[in-house]
Amino acid sequence: MAMKSYQNQAEVFLNGYLLNDSFVPYMSTIGGIFACKLVYDLTQLMSTIYFKSYSNLTKIQRVEWNNRAISTIHALFITTLSLYFVFISDLFSEERLAGLITLRSSALSTFALGISVGYFIADIGMIIWFYPSLGGMEYVIHHLLSMAAVAYAMLTGEGQLYTYMVLISETTTPGVNLRWYLDAAGMKKSKTYIINGVVMFIAWLVARILLFMYMFYHVYLHYDQVKVLHGFGRLLVFVVPLVLSIMNLTWLWKIVRGLKKTLAKRQ
Repeated sequence: MAMKSYQNQAEVFLNGYLLNDSFVPYMSTIGGIFACKLVYDLTQLMSTIYFKSYSNLTKIQRVEWNNRAISTIHALFITTLSLYFVFISDLFSEERLAGLITLRSSALSTFALGISVGYFIADIGMIIWFYPSLGGMEYVIHHLLSMAAVAYAMLTGEGQLYTYMVLISETTTPGVNLRWYLDAAGMKKSKTYIINGVVMFIAWLVARILLFMYMFYHVYLHYDQVKVLHGFGRLLVFVVPLVLSIMNLTWLWKIVRGLKKTLAKRQ
């Protein structure tokens, strides 16, 4: 009986507070920031114990090592949920649910976006604090645009489908970070480094080029629903993915050049 009462109280707390629409954005954003701090500290502790090469790195390299662990964990988290919402969940299904897909949201979809906003806040804070060691102005622009779009979708519930489509591109982040780790560990001439480069190229082409093309096509097909968004929301739907697409094409060219250079050295 006592257990049943405790369970009821827990459900009331979960539905009334943690998943309350007005509370979710702020709770999840703060949670995302604290999660980043936790991952940073755990990475620092575990790397000191299990990776000999970690102690040989410079101070700023150790900071970047820890920072990339944060971005990897975030990428795995948000990519999983993005794939779920875009391709599996009924939330944005036109066949199973009625209503405009551009105005759909849920407590879980808003919560996940809040975690992502918390990550972008923490990461851009580190980038600016250690500027330009963790990334140049292109990273600042990328994070500011991403943070604005994700935060808007989180707070208003508008355009969450397209926000999640763009966030699927985070699937390339673990590969990019692994490439940096291999380089830092002195494994730049290994087969793993070459395989990583090829996989990273394919993933980038699919997740950051082809998927963006699909998103623009989806917006074109559903422009009548996109028009109902507020002006700022429409601006974000068109401008942010466009700017990110240009940046993605630039980075793809750099990836191709780096891969060709690596393969040439192996011959």
